[in-house]
Amino acid sequence: MSTPYFHLHVFCCTNERPDKHPRGSCAGRGGVKLRNYMKVRAKELAIPGVRINSAGCLDRCELGPVVVIYPQGIWYRMDSFEDVDEILAEHLQNGRIVERLRLTDGGVDNG
Repeated sequence: MSTPYFHLHVFCCTNERPDKHPRGSCAGRGGVKLRNYMKVRAKELAIPGVRINSAGCLDRCELGPVVVIYPQGIWYRMDSFEDVDEILAEHLQNGRIVERLRLTDGGVDNG
């Protein structure tokens, strides 16, 4: 069996809905800007085996902007560049879940 080309895939929701849509959208809450920043920072940090991807609607619109990291299936909400930096450093580089940003079935799991 061969080694996968990427061992982690980060899907960042960049879905956009009309401004007055009742569910809102990750793009409307800064998801595109945060995904772009994450992609640049991941390259700068030279994190091996990680791919930062854009995703359409991940169906957690009210909690966005959201990201999900596979194969673990860990979901995060990220609101700032600092949140992105923490996900990159803790989860992608050190393998530790960022509990303060982690999403559960009911929303954000703040410990």
